[in-house]
Amino acid sequence: MTTATLNSPIKALYRIPEAMSLLSLSRSVIYEQIRAGRLRTVQQGRTRLVPAAAITAYVDLLEQEATEGDTR
Repeated sequence: MTTATLNSPIKALYRIPEAMSLLSLSRSVIYEQIRAGRLRTVQQGRTRLVPAAAITAYVDLLEQEATEGDTR
């Protein structure tokens, strides 16, 4: 998945398995990041969905953390 695709998503909301695929993370890591408040989700009925903007924000957060780690 390229950054261009993340910046202009085809869908507005992704189910957890789709977010797992987009982010290349396991189910347990996805839910861990949700619990930690690092990956925002919404609920529609009983379905937990990840907004496309939340996926982009999560990737931006990871890039920011990587950059901050390089400045030591």
